[in-house]
Amino acid sequence: MKKDMRYLCYPFMRESASTVDFEIRTDSLTTRIGEAIAVNDIPQIINDLRYLQPMVYHLNGSVRGKLAISEQDLAELSDLYDRYVAEVKEEIDQFVLPQGTHGACILHVCRSEAKKSVRALHHVTLEREVPEHLMDYANLLANVFFVMAVYANKQHGVNEIPFVSKSYPTKHMKKKETHS
Repeated sequence: MKKDMRYLCYPFMRESASTVDFEIRTDSLTTRIGEAIAVNDIPQIINDLRYLQPMVYHLNGSVRGKLAISEQDLAELSDLYDRYVAEVKEEIDQFVLPQGTHGACILHVCRSEAKKSVRALHHVTLEREVPEHLMDYANLLANVFFVMAVYANKQHGVNEIPFVSKSYPTKHMKKKETHS
């Protein structure tokens, strides 16, 4: 007798391979990107999120199925990162708290979900070969969401709040010598 599919939320759920956890993490990230699209009001962010959302599903399938993220996709994500960094470089010269507008906060959640996806992908690499550019893509994705969040705050006039850790000392920059 064929299994009734309504009792199966995901066909690989009972597998023990880390691939399952990676796929569930990236599915969660894709869902959070949809939420970020729903709450953001900045056209550039919305357009970029609409581009990224299916790319995360391509990342998802690139481990178990056919490789769907290319080196060119990584280069395009890198360009996206550079575009946002150019807009917020002064705001990101220090560690900041994840706060601000609702849209920025959801982008910070996307960043956190992306980091969880990176960790899950790392576990996959302990079990099987994974193309290095997939790890690079997953890591860069987390950083893209961070700069997007800072950009969203900047567009709405929300200042970033620096975070200074009591656990990890900061390195003091050497003062530039001035010659008089």
